[in-house]
Amino acid sequence: MGDDWRPTASIDCLARRAALLRVVRRFFEERDVCEVETPVMAAAGVTDVNLEGLSVAYTAPGGPTDGRLWLQTSPEYAMKRLLAAGMGAIYQISRAFRAGERGRLHNPEFSLLEWYRPGFDHQALMAEIADLVVAVLPARPVERRTYRQVFQACLAVDPLTVGDNELRALAARHGNGLDVSGLDRDALLDVLMSHAVSPGLGREAFTFVTHFPASQAALARLSPDDPRVAERFELFIDGIEIANGFHELTDAAEQRARFEADRARRAAAGLAQPSVDERLLGALQAGLPPCAGVALGLDRLFMLALGAERIDEVIAFPVERA
Repeated sequence: MGDDWRPTASIDCLARRAALLRVVRRFFEERDVCEVETPVMAAAGVTDVNLEGLSVAYTAPGGPTDGRLWLQTSPEYAMKRLLAAGMGAIYQISRAFRAGERGRLHNPEFSLLEWYRPGFDHQALMAEIADLVVAVLPARPVERRTYRQVFQACLAVDPLTVGDNELRALAARHGNGLDVSGLDRDALLDVLMSHAVSPGLGREAFTFVTHFPASQAALARLSPDDPRVAERFELFIDGIEIANGFHELTDAAEQRARFEADRARRAAAGLAQPSVDERLLGALQAGLPPCAGVALGLDRLFMLALGAERIDEVIAFPVERA
């Protein structure tokens, strides 16, 4: 027997992580945001073509096999059901699961901080996120730049108008050897964002990137000024994506159409076909209040706060030691 029973994070680091969790909970308590818990397993998975969920077989007691339950990639759908039921401002520190994600910044099981603010738009929520980050990290300036601006600054192209051939050539040049020949437009943009653009973001300031392409924001409202982009944002610190947020879509019919479009893209790519979450759509139909929400990767934030280089240094047992 070796030492693989030991945690990959030091005991001191785990104790400091626990202290940071108390800071996070105190932040929301002081703002009268209620902590909630929702199921880790659900009947519906995520339809986003860029996310792969994990599922488990499920047999109802005394009955036939019902199929599979999905480990949630985010508690978003259940939390929106609570919002529609009248819960008000809520947050959750949850376990989330995504298949095929392992590396310096990834583990298939990770800690996600998610919160929703009725009455907020994405601009107001970004301000609150900056307040939370400053409660954990030393303060820096805060900047907001559009998706177009960061692409133009880094690659001298407009991501909304660049031709497909030029986009593919750029992705091949900057993709660190990735085969980009079969990728669609959004996947090519993702390659460029992750490999070329994002490493330079958030170095001098906490950087919010706003106005993502509408095709990359299935759960966000479209911009009233330009329907090509959505009211979605991401936060970057030291080249690392920390948070992903939306001014939330509340139209049930539009949300269903976007889910079905995602399923069609997944079918074309040969990916699994999770069913559409009918309970979420029912909540939207009943009336989701106007709100903004965000998912923030706690492990990544704690990496920065604790001076770690890898996610393994701030979690006790990554997948290899689970």
